[in-house]
Amino acid sequence: MTTPLTVPPTTVDETADQERAGNAPATLQGLRELMFEIARGQSEIAIGAKALHALGRILDLKGDPALLSITTLADRLDIHPSTITRLARNLGYKSFGAFQEVLLSTSLSTSGSFYSRQAQSALDSSHLPSQGVATRLCRENQANIDRFVDAFDAASFDQAVSLITHAPRIAVHGIRQFHAFASFLVYGLRMIRSDVHLLDGNALGSAEALASLGKDDLLIAASCSPYSRLVADTAAAAAEKGLTLLAITDGARSPLVEHSRTALFVPHDTSFLSNSLTTFILLAECLINACAAAMPDSAKQALAERDAMIKRLNIEL
Repeated sequence: MTTPLTVPPTTVDETADQERAGNAPATLQGLRELMFEIARGQSEIAIGAKALHALGRILDLKGDPALLSITTLADRLDIHPSTITRLARNLGYKSFGAFQEVLLSTSLSTSGSFYSRQAQSALDSSHLPSQGVATRLCRENQANIDRFVDAFDAASFDQAVSLITHAPRIAVHGIRQFHAFASFLVYGLRMIRSDVHLLDGNALGSAEALASLGKDDLLIAASCSPYSRLVADTAAAAAEKGLTLLAITDGARSPLVEHSRTALFVPHDTSFLSNSLTTFILLAECLINACAAAMPDSAKQALAERDAMIKRLNIEL
C-alpha cells in the first residue's frame, strides 16, 4: 500500500511572502520609492525602524563593493546576515540574491568605491601630513557628490522645484549648522523671487513664524542625523497646520520624511568633525538654478532689478 505524500501546511508568514513575491521593485528607483512609502506609512509593508534604517544605509551604498556579498554587507552595517535576508523577503524578494540584483543593477562606482576605501584605511589622521588630511576630506566629499549624482531622484527633485516655484510664500528652517544651509538657500531663491525667508529670521520664535504661514505656503525643513528635535517638531506642527513640507535630509529614516510632500536625500559621511554641508550646498545650487530655469521671465526680471540696485547703491567695487 502506497503511503500518501503529506504536504506541510502553509504558514501565515509563508503565505504573506508568496503574496508579496513578484511585487518587489525591479529597479533602484522603485526601491527608493517603496522605502519612501514605508517611511510615510503609505505602504502595506511594515518593517521596524531598525530595518528601515538598514534599508536606507544599503541604498546609500550604491556602487560599493560591499554589496557583492551578504556577509560583507552585514559586517558593514554591523548586523546579522539573516537580518538582511529577512528584510529582502519583507520587501517582496524571494531571496537576498534577487534583492542584490536590483542593488547591483547599475555598474559599480569606481571613484566612489575608491574614496570609501581610502577613508576606511586612514581613520587616524594624526599621522598624516596636512596635505594628506586635506586630500582625504576632499576625496570623501567627492565620493558624496558621486553618490548624490548616482542616486539622483529626478521625480522628487522636479516636484521640489514645482513646489518652490508655485508656493505663494516660502519659509526655510534649519538650526545650528543647518542655519548656514538655510541662509544660503534663502539668499539664492531671493535672487529670483522676493517672498522667501528664514522661518525665524528675526528670532521672534518658531511658533509665531509658523502661525503666520497659510495653508498654501511652503516650509523647507533641513536636518540630518543626529536630527534637531526643534526642526522635526516644527515640521510635524507644519504638517498638522496643513502646510506643504519639503524635506532636505539624509534618508528615509529621517523624522522629516513622514510629514513631507516630497524629500530630497543628501549623503554627507566624511571625516569632518561635524556633518559635512558640501553636498547639501551643492543641492541648494541645483535647486536655485532649476527654479530660475522653471520661471525664466520673472527670474530674468528679478535678476535685472537686483543688478540695478547693486549698481545704484555702489555696493561692488
